[in-house]
Amino acid sequence: MADTVAEAVAKAHEREWAFVLAATARVAADLDLAEDCVQDAYAKALVHWRDQGVPARPGAWLTTVATRRALEQRRHADVVRRKLPLLMPDPVEDSDGVFPDDRLRLVFTCCHPALAQEAQIALTLRLVCGLSSAEIAKAFLVKEATMQARITRAKHKISRSGIPYRIPRPADLPERIDTVLDVVHLVYTAGHTAADGDELARPDLARRGLDLARMVRLLLPDSGEATALLALLLLTQARQAARVDAAGQLVLMEDQDRAVWDRELIAEGLTLVHEALGWPVGRFGLMAAIAAVHAEAERWEDTDWPEILGLYDLLLACWPSPVIALNRVVALSYVDGPQAALRVLRSLADDPALATYPYLASTRAELLRRTGNWTEAVAAYEEALAFTSNAVEAEFLQRRLTRGA
Repeated sequence: MADTVAEAVAKAHEREWAFVLAATARVAADLDLAEDCVQDAYAKALVHWRDQGVPARPGAWLTTVATRRALEQRRHADVVRRKLPLLMPDPVEDSDGVFPDDRLRLVFTCCHPALAQEAQIALTLRLVCGLSSAEIAKAFLVKEATMQARITRAKHKISRSGIPYRIPRPADLPERIDTVLDVVHLVYTAGHTAADGDELARPDLARRGLDLARMVRLLLPDSGEATALLALLLLTQARQAARVDAAGQLVLMEDQDRAVWDRELIAEGLTLVHEALGWPVGRFGLMAAIAAVHAEAERWEDTDWPEILGLYDLLLACWPSPVIALNRVVALSYVDGPQAALRVLRSLADDPALATYPYLASTRAELLRRTGNWTEAVAAYEEALAFTSNAVEAEFLQRRLTRGA
């Protein structure tokens, strides 16, 4: 029975945390108080559910317990008078008569543009995903005390700046949605390929990013870019199992066993891509379309590189980015050849944003290898190694150097 209850509480934490915290924050008017009350509710669940059974609606049970606790705390202390009103709702936001989901308020608060991007990510993982400071610190390879301080500073900035706990006004919504989608994308990307460490990916973090994308799409059903972001992550995640072999070594997409790709995720992602293209297409729509072209190719040789190159041209036009420009070079190499790609790559070499970016040197190395210029390729591989902290990627580069091919 104890194991059953513990499993039920764990599932409720994963599925209901954001809903319970968002509803409690609205009552508590204070993020720290809301967190304390929600954590207390989950602790009570371990005891009460063992005696009374797991309720039919665990989220509702937890929300009731947490919000009651928050109301008790406010009644028995002068919290409201002693603290700035951190999360007071804005009455103008519900003028259309539709009461927005409290989780959406929570997401927009965590991703407020007044906060630094690292703080947005940390708060989102802490408050929306329910991860502990220790878990977030481990994911980003920093000390727990450092991450806790980062989260605390972000909460204090929300308080000092009077950031409201509300859905942005219609005029502000496009910019604010972009910030939310950026944060979700960054969370997933940090899990898909770890910047440091012994493993290629951080699966738990990638899963959190995918869960966030699903939540945001649910809460913003009329956002084509939210739909496109979810499609992009699904199509990317579908290839995850094929990215390393049985020995844990990196496998490039051209060598991956496509039978291992998750066809259910691909089918869902492709459906969402077609849906997203019904709205005005932004950068995530174009990135999802590129991922769809890869997913639809039965073999590497079947990849429609001219279409991918055209999509990268459109993407660069709407979102000029040195990283996107570098990715376009790869597509160009399969359309016009590696020599043509190398000529374009030289124009990116002086971009300060790519100065220590390991994929610039590794891309150059791969292009030089394909032209047969092994002497310069070796130097490029060695440069890439110097900037690579992920052990799996570093081992791949070392194998390229050792094998000479």
